[in-house]
Amino acid sequence: MSDDREHAGTGEGAATRPLAETAYELIKRAIIQCDLEPGQQVTEEQLANHFGLGRATVRPALKRLYQEHLVQTISRQRYVIPPITLKDAHDLFDLRLLLEPVAARRAAGRVDPELIQRLDELCRAQYRPGDRESAEAFLRANSEFHVTVARASGNQIMGEVIANLLDREERLNHLAHMLHDRNEDAYHEHHDLVEALVAGDGERSEQVMARQIRAARAFVMDALTSSPIIQSVNVTRPGHARRHLPRINVNRAVVPRT
Repeated sequence: MSDDREHAGTGEGAATRPLAETAYELIKRAIIQCDLEPGQQVTEEQLANHFGLGRATVRPALKRLYQEHLVQTISRQRYVIPPITLKDAHDLFDLRLLLEPVAARRAAGRVDPELIQRLDELCRAQYRPGDRESAEAFLRANSEFHVTVARASGNQIMGEVIANLLDREERLNHLAHMLHDRNEDAYHEHHDLVEALVAGDGERSEQVMARQIRAARAFVMDALTSSPIIQSVNVTRPGHARRHLPRINVNRAVVPRT
């Protein structure tokens, strides 16, 4: 069987996906959930053995992850998982504050009934703190909510940029939501925004979006700076060297949590 059509046997649908896509999703998930720790060095061979894949399959996945800033290159076949820094977190939220409130203002009054129904469904997503799978599903719904609003602005490029920012922020959000409960706050913030969008109130939509991004930033920053669990996975302050901690053995098989 050709390398690009093999499957890793990692869940339903894996057999019907090109293996390069499966490799991308497995490695990305391991990075976001910190199974591959911030600061950890890995090679193509180690990852291939770890996930039961071929190096030719892992290579394009790593190239794609590099473009998304989820891995950094050290040499031709050696990579490092980027550390989580407070500066990066601030920068991501600052960019979101520049773009998303403007997108929400422009989206006001432009959302059709079908889109409103989908946003309302996404509002209802919840998770259980400490449960990786429910946190992951919640964050997917949260990202879809924000990207849907951005694309409703009519500026597709802005929608793509915001989608990329949320993707890069996913590690931070995953770590924070594993520890603390933000279900009620997120529901009310999203519900308030939907009401403003339906009413066609651009000013209110902009204000609600800015308020919820600031609240999300405070939530994430509190988790990053106060939790012993978070500090144990190499969160670093700007200008400070990260601690070198024991690494997950990438030669040990990962059992995806389903």
